Amino acid sequence: MAVNDILNAGVQGFELARQSAEQAAADINKATLDQQSEQQVAQQRQLQGASSNEGVTAPVGQTPRLDEAVVDLKVAEFNAKANAQTIRTADEVLGTLIDIKV
Repeated sequence: MAVNDILNAGVQGFELARQSAEQAAADINKATLDQQSEQQVAQQRQLQGASSNEGVTAPVGQTPRLDEAVVDLKVAEFNAKANAQTIRTADEVLGTLIDIKV
């Protein structure tokens, strides 16, 4: 049945949007924590003096960009809304078909 396929596509798309939103939120969290950590390292270096940087090191690793993560979160929101509308429409069509057959 075509309505069932549309409903499944909407549900799958909504799930992908949810996963994307979770990943974007995690990236925003990591970027924020890394930024705070960098500020703390800079403060420690300032307290120790500019010449003695050996004791204080910045965290190593790939820091997600905050601006990209926020955009990804907004894209996931739009995808979720679009897939929710697809599910809603498939539900209405299915209801109409049931009303016609009854």
